[in-house]
Amino acid sequence: MQYGAQGDKSHSLTLVDRKKLSVTGVEDVDCFNEQLVVLRTPLGTLTVTGAGLNISQLTLEDGRVELEGEVDALEYSGGRKRGGLLGRLFR
Repeated sequence: MQYGAQGDKSHSLTLVDRKKLSVTGVEDVDCFNEQLVVLRTPLGTLTVTGAGLNISQLTLEDGRVELEGEVDALEYSGGRKRGGLLGRLFR
């Protein structure tokens, strides 16, 4: 799956008034209901929690998801391993 002009797997979030969330760089939707949406991205798993969440647009070919509802929290887990000196110190 390619994203962007260079084929990079870029990822972005746009949240408007905690009511509309646009996410690019989505690789897959693991789970969704009115309180929870779990998305796989190049930077790890993104968990969106809230109330009345609804996927208003889903285009996995383009890696784009749009959610509507009340967004309470965005949380990443997994993803890239830390590199460099600080990453090695805190393993």
